[in-house]
Amino acid sequence: MAVPTLCIADGIYPTAFFYRNSVRRLTSVAHDRFTNPKFGIDGRLRNGPKVTATVNPYTYTEAAQPEERKSLTDFLVEARDFVRSDGGDGGPPRWFSPLECGARAPESPLLLYLPGIDGTGLGLIRQHKRLGEIFDIWCLHFPVTDRTPARDLVKLIERTVRSEYFRLPKRPIYIVGESIGACLALDVAASNPDIDLVLILANPVTRVNNFMLQPLSSLLEILPDGVPSFLEENFRFEQGYPFAAMFETMLNETDAAQIGGGLLGDLFATSVNLPTLARIFPKDTLLWKLQLLKSASASAKSHMYTVKAQTLILLSGRDQWLLNKEDIEKLHCTLPNCEVRKFENYGQLLFLEDGVDLVTIIKCTYYYRRGKLLDYVSDFILPTPFELKEYEESQRLLTAITSPVFLSTLDNGTVVRSLAGIPSEGPVLYVGNHMLLGTELRPAAIHFLKEKNILLRGLAHPVMFAKKYGSKLPDMHMFDSVRMIGAVPVSNINFYKLLRSKAHVVLYPGGVREALHRKGEVYKLFWPEHSEFVRTASKFGTKIIPFGVVGEDDLCEVSKISSSSFSFQYLEFFKTLLKNGIDSQVVFDYNDQMKIPFLKNLIKELSQDSTYLRNGEEGEVGNQDLHMPGIVPKMPGRFYVYFGKPIYTEGREDELNDKEKAHEVYLQVKSEVERCMTYLKIKREGDPYRNILARSLYHFSHGFSSQVPTFDLRNQ
Repeated sequence: MAVPTLCIADGIYPTAFFYRNSVRRLTSVAHDRFTNPKFGIDGRLRNGPKVTATVNPYTYTEAAQPEERKSLTDFLVEARDFVRSDGGDGGPPRWFSPLECGARAPESPLLLYLPGIDGTGLGLIRQHKRLGEIFDIWCLHFPVTDRTPARDLVKLIERTVRSEYFRLPKRPIYIVGESIGACLALDVAASNPDIDLVLILANPVTRVNNFMLQPLSSLLEILPDGVPSFLEENFRFEQGYPFAAMFETMLNETDAAQIGGGLLGDLFATSVNLPTLARIFPKDTLLWKLQLLKSASASAKSHMYTVKAQTLILLSGRDQWLLNKEDIEKLHCTLPNCEVRKFENYGQLLFLEDGVDLVTIIKCTYYYRRGKLLDYVSDFILPTPFELKEYEESQRLLTAITSPVFLSTLDNGTVVRSLAGIPSEGPVLYVGNHMLLGTELRPAAIHFLKEKNILLRGLAHPVMFAKKYGSKLPDMHMFDSVRMIGAVPVSNINFYKLLRSKAHVVLYPGGVREALHRKGEVYKLFWPEHSEFVRTASKFGTKIIPFGVVGEDDLCEVSKISSSSFSFQYLEFFKTLLKNGIDSQVVFDYNDQMKIPFLKNLIKELSQDSTYLRNGEEGEVGNQDLHMPGIVPKMPGRFYVYFGKPIYTEGREDELNDKEKAHEVYLQVKSEVERCMTYLKIKREGDPYRNILARSLYHFSHGFSSQVPTFDLRNQ
């Protein structure tokens, strides 16, 4: 079987090529692939033309499937070709570029893959297709007979890194490494602090687990040579042969799938894979790899204090062979710009596991950038239909409980139950009120994509994008779905860039103070006295759409609890609510908590660990302390979202450049938001399906996918 790979002979830069099995196709540049909306916001490429979509890919996300990827069998077949039994796999370590990567987006950064203990360089085979759309991928291959020491491997990688950095100094270079490869990546980063590197390390090993590896080394020493030939010639490990079936039955009866946890068990549980595995790991090669692992991990441990690169560490929860939790914590603490993600149900070979998509991980963590600094606008990659489906499923409970009603206003003033009144062309600025914990934006983001193919870029608190090591703030993975769906840290520069790119932006002037309001402050606005968003919006002819949201008070009972009954599981409660979006009413608010010394200190600590906004504001508007209100649920009611008539600023830049004129529009927007909330509070009284019991009966009668009616819109 032909291996669709392009090999680079010199190990530095693709100036000389040779091909395997007469595969003579270079990675082509297909410009039609660049029109895919995943490459930029609203189909707009960086420095490229706007693309007009004719079909909404998000309309039927229920039927969306993950993109087809190569299988474990493909990995083994291609690995077998790399280690051909005729001895043709000799030579030094070398780079190859997978041809299935195809076309990629303009200005894509380079990604270097450093393999784990297998050394084939095929560890990303299930990720090649998607990664190849946003990266230029080079994979390092260690021939089975190669015995290059760790220090020389580091020098080889360094030559490649420096050559590419000299060629494209304004782009970052990504290094993805597994186990041994992760150690080599740390060494390279430590030796090259002047180069812009982004490290993605899967199960890095900074200290070898001798308790596990010493018995393995001893066993290998007494194992006879020639095992691969012995297995094939005498036992015929091929499908259809009796011994193969007997061996598989024996493994299944002993629950061999648990030997390595998941994927590793699958490798050993299929007997036809044993000859390939034996050829990848002949006795002398495996002994060498174990020595290489020891030397590489020792070197990485001694040099990790000088690493300055941005680093993402991915840990397998079921990898009990090599990882040491204490060392990972030490590594996390040592690296100045590091984030750790753990995948509980996966084994050592993380990138070959089902359900692990490296592109999705990079997008969720905002680790994809094309320049020196991350640009939240031009570097953002739209979610795929399947990613939206997963996000929608994560919000299904909230959506089912609240059954949101979305209303918009047509140009003639008619209110309709749809987004027909929402302009398709940006820039559009949606300005509205925050409900408790800001849960209203989640169902809105889904609805806009499915009905209008519009991505809402919500301006969110910086706490969702960065966390200091040791901080008691919620873990970053709690906000992965929010970042995936387009959230951006609130700042003047991000706001300006979004409007300049003609995006659809959501702004909450009330901020944290409004989202974490006190008892008796439901639907009360906490807006600054003055705001610059009107003047900024007018520079780009932005359409400003005021909107109001109600329903929070229908989801809980207001009651009073004593401070002595407050649960000390404060942080875990905070994290759970932020993750699941449970909607409730404040019963133990900021004022109550500030009377309790340990909670007062915790609130101050959380606020100091985060970026403090609105330092220049006075009074309650400037009080942006982070805390978790004590809340109690109620029989769920319903969410209502009403988008008012657009306020046009096009052609009014000179007029609105005057602060007084801009302030008049600002007050107009605020008044419209209050009017929208008042309208909804009055109209919902006539909604026969406001209560969840009535909606449940309707679903049982008409199907769970049916849209539940609401109040009559004819009498407006």
